[in-house]
Amino acid sequence: MHTPQRQRGMSIPGMLIIAIMAGFYLMCFVKMVPHYFEYKAIKDIISTVAAEHEPGTTTVGQVRRRIDRLFNTNQIYALKIGDVEIYREKGKTYIDASYEARVPIAGRIDATIKFDDLLFEAGQSQPK
Repeated sequence: MHTPQRQRGMSIPGMLIIAIMAGFYLMCFVKMVPHYFEYKAIKDIISTVAAEHEPGTTTVGQVRRRIDRLFNTNQIYALKIGDVEIYREKGKTYIDASYEARVPIAGRIDATIKFDDLLFEAGQSQPK
C-alpha cells in the first residue's frame, strides 16, 4: 500500500481567510445594490421627463415640478430636486442629475459610487 508523503487540501486558517474575504465582498454587494436600483429609477425618471419635453411650450419650472412629483411617487431619497440642474443653453434645455452616493461599509470605511451619466438633452430619451 502506498501512503501519501504530505497532506493535500486547504487548512483551517486558509479556509477562514477565504470565508472572511467572501463575506466582505458579499457585505459590500448587499449594501451597494439598493443604490444601483435607485440610480436606475432616477435614470428612468429623467429620461421619461426629457422625452416628454416639448421645446417652446414646456418651461424649466414645469420640468422641475414633473421631476419632483416623480421623485416623490417613486420614493427617491438619494437625490433631491434641488440637486438636479435644469438649464437652457443655445436654445436647448438640459437636465443634469449626476450625483454621488456614499455607502458606509464598516466603521470609517465608506464606498463612493459616482453616477455621472445622467445628463439629458430635453426632447431626447438617451443621455448625452
